[in-house]
Amino acid sequence: MSDNVTPLPVPTRWLDESQQQIWRAWILGNTLLMGRLDDDLRRTHNLSLVEYEILVRLSERPARRMRMAQLADALAHSRSRVTHTIDRMERSGYVTRAPSPDDGRGIVATMTDAGFALLEKAAHAHVDGVRENLVDLASPEDLEAIGRVLNAVADHLIAAHPEMELR
Repeated sequence: MSDNVTPLPVPTRWLDESQQQIWRAWILGNTLLMGRLDDDLRRTHNLSLVEYEILVRLSERPARRMRMAQLADALAHSRSRVTHTIDRMERSGYVTRAPSPDDGRGIVATMTDAGFALLEKAAHAHVDGVRENLVDLASPEDLEAIGRVLNAVADHLIAAHPEMELR
């Protein structure tokens, strides 16, 4: 017998009709929700949803600063995408960048007072949108179920990238 035996492919486990409907509802609902939240922030504060999330992440850190690589990991975005977004935010005066004061190797993004003031204003519009377009549409039990499912998905996908600081 040869050691070069090709294993048989595992048959695809197709979604049943109910699973297919749930999957498509998730895709459509998520796409529409993220688009609405982004549109609302752009219209009311000239801020994208990604920029808002960057400000949120920075606001939660000591001295409102974070290494760029950690920020990209926390957002589950590519480092180049975060770098381009931070470029725009820096030009607008919402963040600054500098070498890490700890070791000088990495780059640290720091939220400015103007960025914090913008976050405080934008948070109201964002939370209103989340509440109106998700939270208030679901029962508390359904909302908890959504949270459990999405946490299970996140845990499963994060396990494939232990080197990243995603949570």
